[in-house]
Amino acid sequence: MNSARDLKEQDSFRLGNETLNSRLLLGTGRYPSIEVMLKCFERCRPAFVTVAMRRLPQNDHKNSDKKGSKNQSFFDMVSAYRCLPNTAGCWTAKDAVMTAQLAREALSTSWIKLEVIGDRETLLPDGEQLLLAARELIKDGFHVLPYCLDDVVLCRKLADMGCVAVMPLAAPIGSGLGIRNPHGLAMIRRYCQVPIIVDAGLGTASDVCLAMELGCDGVLVDSAIALARNPVMMAEAIAAAVTSGRRAYLAGRMPKRFSAQASTSFEGLITDT
Repeated sequence: MNSARDLKEQDSFRLGNETLNSRLLLGTGRYPSIEVMLKCFERCRPAFVTVAMRRLPQNDHKNSDKKGSKNQSFFDMVSAYRCLPNTAGCWTAKDAVMTAQLAREALSTSWIKLEVIGDRETLLPDGEQLLLAARELIKDGFHVLPYCLDDVVLCRKLADMGCVAVMPLAAPIGSGLGIRNPHGLAMIRRYCQVPIIVDAGLGTASDVCLAMELGCDGVLVDSAIALARNPVMMAEAIAAAVTSGRRAYLAGRMPKRFSAQASTSFEGLITDT
C-alpha cells in the first residue's frame, strides 16, 4: 500500500506542459489592504495569483499602506508569485482577445484566465462569446483557462478545442454561496480530460474541501479570503482544505448506504439466555 508520501509524489498537478507545486490559485481583489493580501499569499504559497488587466485590484490605491510601496507598482509587490492575467470586465470575445494580447505584451506570458461576462446583474459568463474568444486565443498560442458555467457540454467543448483547464463556477461571483451543483461538477470531472479548477462562489474552507473531494484539480479563491473577518487565518484554513480534500478524494470515500450497518458483528454477543 502506498504511503502518504508516495501518494503525494505520484499526485503531481499538471497544467498544460507545466507541473505546479500548489493546487490553490488566489485572486487579488477586495482585500482590506495590500499588506493583508501579501500576508495571505505568504501563508498559502499559491500556484498563481490572478490580476485583472482591465482594472488593477481595487486595493491598488492603498499601496501607501505598506512602507516603501509608494513608488512600487502592483506587479512589483506581487513579483514573488506567478501572475495569471485575466480578462475580467470584458463583455465580448473581441474585447477579451485584445485584453489577453495586451497582457501578453505587458507581462511576457502566454497564460490567460479567460473571462467574458454576459450579464451585468448576475455576472454569469457568456458561453457563446467564451467559445469564440478561446478558439482565437488558442490559435494565437495562448494557454487558456476559461471561467465558465458548470455546464458539462460547454466544458467539454472548451477542453476539446485545446484549453489547458476549465474553470466552472461554484456559484455567482462574490456570492460566497458555496457549491450549488455538486453533481454538475462531478459530471464535468468525469467527462473532461483536462484539469478542473473551481472558480467563483466559494465561501469558506468546507466549500473548498468539497470541491477537492469531488475530484476537482484545484480552486481559485478571492472573496472568501479577502472578505473574511480574519483574512490571514481564512487563507490558512483554505490552504489546509485543499490538501485535506485532495487526500480524501485520493483515499476514496466509503460507499453510501440507505440503512445502518453496524461496525461490529452481532454474532457472539453475550446474552441473558
